[in-house]
Amino acid sequence: MLQSLSLPTSLDTFLSGASAGAAATSLTYPLDLLRTRFAAQGRDRVYENFRSSVVDIAHSEGFRGFFQGLFPAVGQVVPYMGLFFSIYEILRPPLASISLPFGSGDAAAGILSGMLAKSGVFPLDLIRKRLQVQGPMRARYAGGSVPVCNGVWATGRAIVSKEGWRGLYRGLGISLVKSAPASAVTMWTYEHALKLLRFTKVKEL
Repeated sequence: MLQSLSLPTSLDTFLSGASAGAAATSLTYPLDLLRTRFAAQGRDRVYENFRSSVVDIAHSEGFRGFFQGLFPAVGQVVPYMGLFFSIYEILRPPLASISLPFGSGDAAAGILSGMLAKSGVFPLDLIRKRLQVQGPMRARYAGGSVPVCNGVWATGRAIVSKEGWRGLYRGLGISLVKSAPASAVTMWTYEHALKLLRFTKVKEL
């Protein structure tokens, strides 16, 4: 579809990555919310297991509770995936020409793309996580230190007001440490799987 519109390659890549990211995030968002809530639990456990968490959220917050913070999540992943794939396609050709072990030019491009894209959208990721731990059990997360958050813009303003602009990037370092190897493995695997599929198709012909 995008090819039929004759879009520039960079825009085609951006829109493809952004659309895929938005769809995947929306469909799997309840699982992302549960992961964040389980990670935010302290010694005072809010949920005992996966089943109890689903039942409790459905009972106390309703269906909408499973999508708390969806707007900033999609708002974050659309530019993130778009930027990630656009930057990757720009960096991959020059890095592929560098002699690295195991053809890891793809991995190097993935690392740089992931770090740049993650840095650009990190404030929305932080806001998403703040919103995910709202609800009736908010005071029991992270030792009771989770502030009340109402909406994306209000949460962003509250963070800047209390923590300064640097507060929007709290936790960026560890996020990049996690993102870099994940991006490297993802793109290295993607490129090599693609080459294998092309090779298999050629042999069948």
